[in-house]
Amino acid sequence: MAARKSATKKTTSHKGAKSASTSRTTKSAKSPSPEILTDVQVQFYKDMLKIRRFEERAGQLYGMGLIGGFCHLYIGQEAVVVGLQGNVIEADSVITTYRDHGHMLACGMDPKGVMAELTGRVDGYSRGKGGSMHMFSRERGFFGGHGIVGASVPIGTGLAFAHKYNGDGGVNFSYFGDGAANQGQVYESFNMAGLWKLPVIYVIENNKYGMGTSVERASASADLHRRGEAYGIPGKVVDGMDVAEVFKAGQDAVSYVRGGNGPIILEMKTYRYRGHSMSDPAKYRSKEELAKMRTEHDPIDRLRQRLLDQGVLSEDAFKEIDKGIKAEITAAAAYAQQSPEPDASELYTDVLRDVA
Repeated sequence: MAARKSATKKTTSHKGAKSASTSRTTKSAKSPSPEILTDVQVQFYKDMLKIRRFEERAGQLYGMGLIGGFCHLYIGQEAVVVGLQGNVIEADSVITTYRDHGHMLACGMDPKGVMAELTGRVDGYSRGKGGSMHMFSRERGFFGGHGIVGASVPIGTGLAFAHKYNGDGGVNFSYFGDGAANQGQVYESFNMAGLWKLPVIYVIENNKYGMGTSVERASASADLHRRGEAYGIPGKVVDGMDVAEVFKAGQDAVSYVRGGNGPIILEMKTYRYRGHSMSDPAKYRSKEELAKMRTEHDPIDRLRQRLLDQGVLSEDAFKEIDKGIKAEITAAAAYAQQSPEPDASELYTDVLRDVA
């Protein structure tokens, strides 16, 4: 789930689409053109489906009592991180909020390690101490999910400052939600990023509800992409339920930011199918609203139908893809349950670092 070279030049459809590498690369996609490479579309489908199946299994394990604490699922929003990750290069960094499992997988983190962390096991990315909201992988350029609402924005802005200071050509992708868009620290960060022209893409995942409150009831202005205007930061609204549209918007944003123009805001109009967290029954929205989004706007189904219409893959091919991904996630869940719990001595590690 990484950047794809020349991913948007025209190509003819073919049956044997190759899988893109899940490792981070040093090439970024070029300027957008009408079509995305067939191979890349197929990989987008696989990446989104992997996140969907992972989150479904995580929900099951939570219900079985194997995952404790909070657990925020990404089901429905997969196109956002998969589409944007297609524009990431080796030097870039990613940071997000507590709804973070999809971002981890999209960055190329191993499902086994992510699932082990969810279940509080020693083989998890934070050795079983971070849980759902706090795991990291510097090797994959992923600087964590963060439990404090809006915290990813100032930290991401700091990462962007580091990119500029070090001159490494990197861009920070800072994800946050519509609820966090009203936090004061967000606008302090916007001011600094705009003033210093920092290389950061602020991604607002507007799934319409901050916990149980609709964005219209929580925000005096629901045009979240315009929140940076006072700081000279341009913004754009994107259909976050269409991975191709997300990818192309990401290309434009990356080109703008890498060109030394400073930050940009992408407001992704998306939707979560589950409650805010596993403990949320989501009674604040109608069944009809949820059903309409699932049947008419599901990002995985939309891409699946597109690939079928183009004759890229057959129904049997899609079944094989799903079978393989389910097997991978089943193996990750088994690995997590077999991993030991952290030793009691872990309570005293990572608390103090001697820098003398």
